[in-house]
Amino acid sequence: MDLVPKPDGSSSPATLTAPGAPAPSGSPSPQQPAALKAVDKDTTAGVLFGIGAYGLWGLLPLYFFVLAPAGAVEIVANRVVWSLLFCTLLITITRSWRVLGAAFRNRTVIGPLSIAAGLIAVNWLTYTYGVTTGQAVEASLGYFINPLVSVLLGVFVLKEKLRRLQWAAVVIGFIAVGVLTVSYGKLPWIALTLALSFGLYGFVKKRVGPRADAITSLTVETIVLAPLAAATMIFLGVSGTATLGTHGAGHFWLLAASGIITAVPLLFFGASARRLPMTTIGLLQYFAPVLQFIVALAVFQETMTTDRWIGFGVVWLALLVLTVDMLRTARKNSVIRKLARARAA
Repeated sequence: MDLVPKPDGSSSPATLTAPGAPAPSGSPSPQQPAALKAVDKDTTAGVLFGIGAYGLWGLLPLYFFVLAPAGAVEIVANRVVWSLLFCTLLITITRSWRVLGAAFRNRTVIGPLSIAAGLIAVNWLTYTYGVTTGQAVEASLGYFINPLVSVLLGVFVLKEKLRRLQWAAVVIGFIAVGVLTVSYGKLPWIALTLALSFGLYGFVKKRVGPRADAITSLTVETIVLAPLAAATMIFLGVSGTATLGTHGAGHFWLLAASGIITAVPLLFFGASARRLPMTTIGLLQYFAPVLQFIVALAVFQETMTTDRWIGFGVVWLALLVLTVDMLRTARKNSVIRKLARARAA
């Protein structure tokens, strides 16, 4: 809501107000400056939380790098189990066990979150595999493509009509995938799997909406995945391929920290989403793939051929078109809301 006062000039300087009476509509009330400061403070906090969330996700490849020689399957299994322990602690501290129980009894919550759990497991496995096998550049591509997948989901699932610039961005995106397919000599399946799984994950979570907060959602998802993750850890331990207890205390605690490293960005994201409009969130999300791309080139020294640079350039062009459309639409909607408030006043 726009809390900036809009004087209409109808009151004169000589107008007197009785003690305790409300201020005239054209003059700022004593509470308005404080309200403005509160809005500014809330927005700043939202931006900082958003940068924190996407920044941590963007630097996640560095964490996987120091977990070597643990493979993708072991990392994800540990990530689920330790996340569950961390979520249990959060639920206890916030005294939210009743809320969690209600979520499990509500079919409209437990059903979608179980699907979301499967989707995020696929996403985590694919991303971790990409990073740990020297394909972090392609993994970052998946999150660059993700906004385009969200647009397509809106068309095919929600039957939304695209604007011209959105159509242009989608067409450019398909061209980019074609260029990159030629460059890699194969379909960039890691990038496409990441984009599709995370796009569907976001869609399912949006359908759940306010019926489950961030902590409850994450806890339900980890509970759904925990039996399979625990069985995987036991199997790896019995077969002698687990690294959790065989590479020293430092490696053990690094793997154990995966619970915190998984949960904190999600909590930051939830705090940001409550304070910022979706337009701002949409722009902040580019922090993650940009950082992942930089880490892949600067730290992992992955190769970028000329044709791959061209392919990525086409993807970035598609995102630029999509961003311009998003900003134009947000500005137009803001003007419409202001005119509606003016008419109401």
